[in-house]
Amino acid sequence: MKELERTFLVKLIPDDLHMNKSKEIIDIYIPASSEHPVLRIRKYGNKYEMTKKQPVNGDASEQEEQTIKLTEHEFNELIKLGGKKVRKMRYYYEHNRRIAEFDVFQDALKGLVLVDFEFENNEQKAVFPMPDFCLVDVTHEEFIAGGKLCGKVYEDIENQLRLFKYNKIFLNQVE
Repeated sequence: MKELERTFLVKLIPDDLHMNKSKEIIDIYIPASSEHPVLRIRKYGNKYEMTKKQPVNGDASEQEEQTIKLTEHEFNELIKLGGKKVRKMRYYYEHNRRIAEFDVFQDALKGLVLVDFEFENNEQKAVFPMPDFCLVDVTHEEFIAGGKLCGKVYEDIENQLRLFKYNKIFLNQVE
């Protein structure tokens, strides 16, 4: 399956974000020895899956994605392999008849907030205007990819975020 999306650093959080549907996501990327693992084991609310996601022709906004549903037992066995972990809260927010997926990172990456938009075709993706709550499009910034963020602390990416004039965002009402 092909996934078309754009990712943005968040400038400000909509006031009513915390009133929207949300789920905790725990991602474990394997193998831990890889600098940028593309195999992900995910706990998504009460669902479990394993996904392999790779850019198509080097374009990070177009990903080839293969997903296998897992049972909780399979998930618990696979995480024994070890890996690099990242935890976030995902909020689903409607913006101009599209669903914005706000990822509010927790633990060592607390302060980082990204938002993704998915598209049905390349034309929609190309003409989509950046929302006013976004700071900058980081779709093609490799350091922000899940496989690169996993296992990191905020300080590991802070210098790269400063290049975009990003400031940490803390959300007491939603964390």
